[in-house]
Amino acid sequence: MSRPSKNDYAEYYHKYIQEIDGDNIFEVLEKQLNATLNLFKNISEDKGNYSYAAGKWSIKEVIGHCIDTERIFAYRALCIARGEKKSLPGMEQDDYAKKGEFNRRTLKNLLNEYELVRKSNIILFNSFQEKVLQNRGIASDNEVTVLGLMFIIAGHELHHIKVIKEKYLKS
Repeated sequence: MSRPSKNDYAEYYHKYIQEIDGDNIFEVLEKQLNATLNLFKNISEDKGNYSYAAGKWSIKEVIGHCIDTERIFAYRALCIARGEKKSLPGMEQDDYAKKGEFNRRTLKNLLNEYELVRKSNIILFNSFQEKVLQNRGIASDNEVTVLGLMFIIAGHELHHIKVIKEKYLKS
């Protein structure tokens, strides 16, 4: 398995993909699942509603955003893997975060959902034959491959985990 090339995703996502260590996306996603769950297991429920500045998402909203984004990108990967030729829609992340009402939920509930979504996507991605990883489609008005989407999922989460560590959990 190899990493996606720069023409496998929109330029915007390069900043996420370049942060990923390793070429085996299946191993990356598995390790990331465990690391993310370990990071959040010691955060108190009260801290879940914390945001580091006015207008910034809370920790729960960041987790909810990562769940929504992973679901959408995995759906895109599934569509493209199955040969979808129609353009897939984008998403407005701030609208999704607001309408997700993640602060009404518990951290435990959000982390259970995150775990199930990630495990389900790992199973889905493992079902793809290697040749399918190079299938191309259009999502959010940009050409992307299945492999590109899988790496974007990992890189997007890594980006948000870094922000949480730097801005939310620093003492």
